[in-house]
Amino acid sequence: MKKDIKIPEVSDVFMAVVKEYNSNFQCEDWNAYIINNKQVAIEMVLIVSKGYDEDTLTETSLMRHKIEKLPAKSFAKVELMQEVILKLSNFFNVTFFEGNTMFDKKYLFEKGTIKESALRNIPLLNKRGILVK
Repeated sequence: MKKDIKIPEVSDVFMAVVKEYNSNFQCEDWNAYIINNKQVAIEMVLIVSKGYDEDTLTETSLMRHKIEKLPAKSFAKVELMQEVILKLSNFFNVTFFEGNTMFDKKYLFEKGTIKESALRNIPLLNKRGILVK
């Protein structure tokens, strides 16, 4: 039954939103990344993302992403985030397997937190962005 399913707490997996230069279009883009800071690879990574604002009842479409395998101490770009979405709260629900164990965690970038003044260096990415643990 549902009460018998134990999903352990996630550690060393993070989401980050990074502002970086896009040389193809010669502009600055905001991109969401998943970071695996574990000593082991994670597999079958499923990411569901959505932006919303409860005050104005605005929401984006649900986006789904899949990464077969994310090696230890690595990262992957998940999606481009348009400027209009940055004004919303954005969540990323991440589910993955480490060995035979399933993990699940919701990462939330609250409304107004994705902005230039909040940028900090993110060591594994070696880029400036906003990190949610």
